Amino acid sequence: MAENTPAPQQQVQLRIDETRMATTYANTIRTSTTNDEVVLDFGINLPVPGADNQPVLVFNVGSRVVMNWAGAKRLAISLGQVVRAYEERNGEIQVGPRQGGGPKLSQ
Repeated sequence: MAENTPAPQQQVQLRIDETRMATTYANTIRTSTTNDEVVLDFGINLPVPGADNQPVLVFNVGSRVVMNWAGAKRLAISLGQVVRAYEERNGEIQVGPRQGGGPKLSQ
């Protein structure tokens, strides 16, 4: 009778090429989905004067990332791990209305 021995694991070296990388800042994200993909638009909310000098937020999209659902789940897990590690070192991150005198969206 043949023995079921696991195959030896092969190590794969990972090389990261950052020569075409661009770094951008985002303070907001918009998500949309299809049955096959998740679309992430990263950008900056910019307050600008609107009609009657009322502040209006303009979402300036700087980058769009399109992922399949498996990639989106891996991203969610990875972000959860780094946020949890940060909070263990520095305390809970409070998410809520912005503090200060910035524009507010109407209800």
